[in-house]
Amino acid sequence: MSVFVLGSINLDAVARVDDLPRPGETVAGLSLELFPGGKGANQAVAAARMGAPTRLMGAVGKEDSGPNLKATLAGYGVQVSDVFELKGTPTGQAHVWVGSGGENMIVVTSGANAAVTPQHVAATALEGQRVLLSQLESPAQAIEALFRAGAAKGALRILNAAPALPQGAALFPLTDILILNQTELATYAKLDAEPAKLEEVSRASRKLMSRPDQIVIVTLGAAGVACIRRDEAFLIEGRKVKAIDTTGAGDCFCGALASALAISMDLREAVELANAAAALSVQKSGAAPSMPSKREVEAFLEG
Repeated sequence: MSVFVLGSINLDAVARVDDLPRPGETVAGLSLELFPGGKGANQAVAAARMGAPTRLMGAVGKEDSGPNLKATLAGYGVQVSDVFELKGTPTGQAHVWVGSGGENMIVVTSGANAAVTPQHVAATALEGQRVLLSQLESPAQAIEALFRAGAAKGALRILNAAPALPQGAALFPLTDILILNQTELATYAKLDAEPAKLEEVSRASRKLMSRPDQIVIVTLGAAGVACIRRDEAFLIEGRKVKAIDTTGAGDCFCGALASALAISMDLREAVELANAAAALSVQKSGAAPSMPSKREVEAFLEG
């Protein structure tokens, strides 16, 4: 069964530095590399690398890096026939600073990503798509159209509510599985501090549920991943690895999870698999290029 991703496609400019700059500070870059990125593209690559037939819907500029990005994504096994090339519109970009400890700071400009409309979604055939996956770097109206159409076809709808935007909360009732990190959870649940313990995460997550069948998954960095239902909560502990670049780790988790759920894997097993995939991804530079294959993840779990 397949995965359909609606999401952003960016050119990532990744600068490595010893220490991330503070406001008003200039620091020297150690290197600068260009990678394919964007949450949608990253998650689509992750799902495809984990073995799921994966379609990506999005938009890029026609006169800049867009066609090359599209070709690169196809090279990763992503079906890109639903990626539009737009004249007179720049491809989205992300400017990423990565510190020596693997931590990062990111500024994203939407470009062509903002041009995807509900009409584009309505013109797309969704038959046979087991899992629909989206994030908030695409217009909320387009995501809403996708999730409403998917509900009519019995698809599982996964929303990675990142970045944390006010309009994201309106999509929660249309979502079957909601994925957030601690910062995003605190924002949406209107908390003064990020929840850390499973009990705190569970309490905050249930505030965001509008149906008894919904699931909230909260990524906790090195601490692991918390999964919350109405009457159950469990923690999958993080795996200890040396992080080189954490950019795209959350996207790797989302794409790997969607791939596992597309073949009806049990939720706990799917989360364990996605957690391991994300741990592998932080050991390589870049976002899309760091997504591991299914064989690599299985070997990592067996080791």
